[in-house]
Amino acid sequence: MLKERAMTTLKCTARRLWISSSGGDNLKSVSRSLDCRATRVSHERLRQVQVSQDQSPRYRSIAEGSSRYRPLFSTHLDSSQRLCSHRAAVVRDWHPSGTIPIWSPRLFLSGIPEETERRKWKDEGVLEDSGELKAEFEAALRAFSHIPPAIYSLPKMNPNGVYTNYNLRLDQINVYGFDYDYTLAHYTRELQKLIYDLAKEHLVKEYRYPESCLKFKYDPQFPIRGLYYDRQRGNLLKLDFFHSVEPHGCFFGRRRLSRAEIEKQYGGKHISVSDIPNMVALMDLFCLSEACLISDVIQHFVDQNMEFDSAYVYDDVKRSINYVHRSGLMHSAVLADREKYLVKNDAVVEMLKTLKARGKKLFILTNSPFPFVNGGMRFLFQDDGKGGESWRELFDVVLALADKPTFYTSERPFRHYNTVTDMLAFRKLTNFQEGGVYYHGCLKEFLEITQWSGSEVLYCGDHLYTDLRGPAKAGWRTLAVIRELEREIMTQNKPEYRFQQAKYNTIQELMGKYHRLTKACQQGEAEKQLIAALRKERQGARVAMRALFNDYFGSSFVTDTGKESAFAYNVQRYADVYTSRLENIMASDLEAWLYTPYDLKSLPHHIKVSSRVPLQVLLNGIYFGSARSADHSGIN
Repeated sequence: MLKERAMTTLKCTARRLWISSSGGDNLKSVSRSLDCRATRVSHERLRQVQVSQDQSPRYRSIAEGSSRYRPLFSTHLDSSQRLCSHRAAVVRDWHPSGTIPIWSPRLFLSGIPEETERRKWKDEGVLEDSGELKAEFEAALRAFSHIPPAIYSLPKMNPNGVYTNYNLRLDQINVYGFDYDYTLAHYTRELQKLIYDLAKEHLVKEYRYPESCLKFKYDPQFPIRGLYYDRQRGNLLKLDFFHSVEPHGCFFGRRRLSRAEIEKQYGGKHISVSDIPNMVALMDLFCLSEACLISDVIQHFVDQNMEFDSAYVYDDVKRSINYVHRSGLMHSAVLADREKYLVKNDAVVEMLKTLKARGKKLFILTNSPFPFVNGGMRFLFQDDGKGGESWRELFDVVLALADKPTFYTSERPFRHYNTVTDMLAFRKLTNFQEGGVYYHGCLKEFLEITQWSGSEVLYCGDHLYTDLRGPAKAGWRTLAVIRELEREIMTQNKPEYRFQQAKYNTIQELMGKYHRLTKACQQGEAEKQLIAALRKERQGARVAMRALFNDYFGSSFVTDTGKESAFAYNVQRYADVYTSRLENIMASDLEAWLYTPYDLKSLPHHIKVSSRVPLQVLLNGIYFGSARSADHSGIN
């Protein structure tokens, strides 16, 4: 290595002196300078470095080795051809550019470059002209003519895996808490339609909205979870991980805004600090009907040329949605036809029984009233031979009408609920009775009564803000149940999606090379056609990826480009672990350690498809992708 370092120094000197010379007239002085430099390097090593006797021969051999290169720089003029050849080799092999390394004794001994000796490296992606870029693009088009076999061999993620953002040891969890809606109980799509219809009727009857609004129909294909509503401008939009607007995910009513309109309204794609207070997050599944109704009302007002304030529209729709929940209209309709609205799941029943048999403490903490919870749980347990009434035996305490997230910050006392008389007790509560039911309350009093320490409690819920943001204050661990995660992972596992992601990344890389060309290389007609073709292919890949999830907003977790969304950011922030179904936690040993993948960058269930997949496979037969193995990302 030291010999190579000495030769590198001489090469560097040769390059500098040759470039500074004015042709063959100065070859003699250049050669003489090189001879002197080679001699000085050899002698300086032996003079300045104080080494032991047994080490001296080593440095002498190095010096003699470097002196053997001296004939290359002979002083007679006939060596000009050899010097020219050597110069050409140096230029071909030379990648560093900028400062010339300065030899020092410390550097010679340690091999560590000094600050002044660090070299700037050429950008290998920079092309001198567009010809090579065009050839790469044509090769990419050939690769994109079909899905390469390597795409099919990429590791697949488990749709029912448990994915870990922060390490969690299940052997240290002694208490399991559960939300009810969309956690213990799941609903069919008919529930969203029911909420939508009841809310629009309330808008017309109580807030005097036009009766034409009664003709609205819920569109299950339009909304997704994790959207934001701009109260000031009336836009329903999807944000990425850094809170920039997704270019094709911004709607005013049901009309998609163009990129130019987005940049005009927000001063670019990024949401500024001043706009954040106007953004309302729609983070749970109950928000799907809310988002659809807001957009339909705004579009109706626009079509009818009616003046309106977008903040008032949101407030009226929000109050109508809340009325549907708090009035009991939705609860009554669900209990009247449980087969239509509730999804029966025997796996949840077995999970709860297993946890209880293992000696775990169980509790329910929900905003729903007890009669609604009781009706749903009895439906889930109706095949247990006891008419569904046995579910109460599994839970140490049931907390209903808790008013989360206020529950986590208030100091409101608990009140005992009599399930027979449907009455609340008036006496002060000092302890929880086994199997008791309680209303209201607060986190502070709950911890004082139960004496359950925060680190031993795992709370499971679906709403990132209402359910999971508050428990962190008590040190509880959190598990997010995200039902649509199952479909999201199944879609990401499809070869069609991975192929489009690889295609997009490849085109993006080629566009980066194009923009690194000099301005003079971008002015020709052929170059303009090339960049137009690149943009068209990139846009096609984005549309194809979005359509595999949702035609309007795409995936809840990723943007059109395969990057993480703002919803994904909140999942990472508030959920220690997350999964698609509550019972998935039983796929592993209850003493298991759920660990964060070593290569975690955002969310552990994501697979990034390299831009090199189609080209390398089809052209070279080699795959250099960077997909993660499913074994490192979840419990399979």
